Amino acid sequence: MKNTIRCAAIAILLLGAGIARAEHPASASNMTLLGHQDLQGRSAYQPLVRENKGRWIAYVGHHGGKAANGLTGKIEDSGTSIVDVTDPRRPRYLAHIPGEPGQGETGGAQMVRVCNGSELPKGDPNKVYLLRTFGNLAHEVWDVTTPEKPSRIAVVVDKLKGTHKNWWECDSGIAYLVSGLPDWRTRRMTQIFDLSDPAQPKFIRNFGLPGQEPGSTGPVPTELHGPISTGPKGNRVYFGYGTNKSGVMQIVDRQKLLAGPYEPTPANLRAPEVGRFTLSSMNGAHTALPVLGMELPEFAKDKGAPRDFVFVVDESLANECTEPRQHVFVVDVTEEKTPVGVATFNVPEKPGDFCSRGGRFGSHSSNENQPPMYARRIIFVAWFNAGVRAINISDPFHPREVGYYIPATTDKTDKRCVKAAGGEACKIAIQTNNVDVDDRGYIYIVDRANTGMHILELNR
Repeated sequence: MKNTIRCAAIAILLLGAGIARAEHPASASNMTLLGHQDLQGRSAYQPLVRENKGRWIAYVGHHGGKAANGLTGKIEDSGTSIVDVTDPRRPRYLAHIPGEPGQGETGGAQMVRVCNGSELPKGDPNKVYLLRTFGNLAHEVWDVTTPEKPSRIAVVVDKLKGTHKNWWECDSGIAYLVSGLPDWRTRRMTQIFDLSDPAQPKFIRNFGLPGQEPGSTGPVPTELHGPISTGPKGNRVYFGYGTNKSGVMQIVDRQKLLAGPYEPTPANLRAPEVGRFTLSSMNGAHTALPVLGMELPEFAKDKGAPRDFVFVVDESLANECTEPRQHVFVVDVTEEKTPVGVATFNVPEKPGDFCSRGGRFGSHSSNENQPPMYARRIIFVAWFNAGVRAINISDPFHPREVGYYIPATTDKTDKRCVKAAGGEACKIAIQTNNVDVDDRGYIYIVDRANTGMHILELNR
């Protein structure tokens, strides 16, 4: 598919402010905008969409900051937005749960996971549970059975120095929490809890790369970004370490992780590892998305079919291309002990002029839910000022783009700045942050620069 960016830019000099305001209309190829919700103008990180007793509800984690809650009239610290998306063309804002006071990464409630009580081994079958971070301080469980009236059930753990992108297995209740414990040598490692009864959290163990544990010496390995588990059936957990540099994708035996010795000695931390893929100093491992059991016609008669892959997505951190480009690495993990990189996917800087458009340009994250209409065929990757990209992975050795959507900037879209002579040069730019796909096939993207949530459909 010809990747043509259809956009126009109007430069307006804001007198006395020294800010170049770059206003961009939406542009798209093979994707259609169905609906939009401004999320009260809050910087958004993680969307998650689940069915809740016949309604489809979007739960959105936010970065720190403050904004007016239109439902209450109060100024609230950004936390978690709850939106009814049953009709994707008419999303309705239902509730906001305030987060930790602070700005950016130091406040808010970035991460959300949701399980129905009927799925959890010891959950109340009549309830719906939300697991979220509380800034960098804690992990909490909320009752969102009635989305309009969320109530906190439990604090899983608090007094932390960092949190981030958790994973919660609804079929087992096991939760892998990205935490920062005061005595560990890294800001982010893994705490594993049994949340099969969300009201009664039970600690299992702490985990990380050898060298991150208390009392260790020498260089500290790159910090965790987040895990994805295949649950009891798949018996694997895929950990992504690093964000934009020195990345590690680690494959772990889930059963050995949960049942092995819990004391964080180097030997005990190494024991569950099955394999490891190490990236260069220029690229990280934000998301490690497993796509397993792929039947490839090219190799149908070969020994070793089907094949397993992990799509490792890096995160761009610097504005206007002032760091190495972050993109997608395709890793063949069929032989788990020796993962092999077999392809990459990148969005070209031209003709969109993304490096000069403002803000970050590069990959950030992929969808994690893989419903049947897309499984083993299409993944969606957020690309900051290049919007969301639909990538055909049916031949993982040759991934190709089949669609994209870049939202329009609005009066709520915030500026992004770089250093310039005499101060800063700032531009208004879309910053598509994370992406989710619900079981109906609708695509949800949220914006880091306060532009809200866009609900999309791939024209397939």
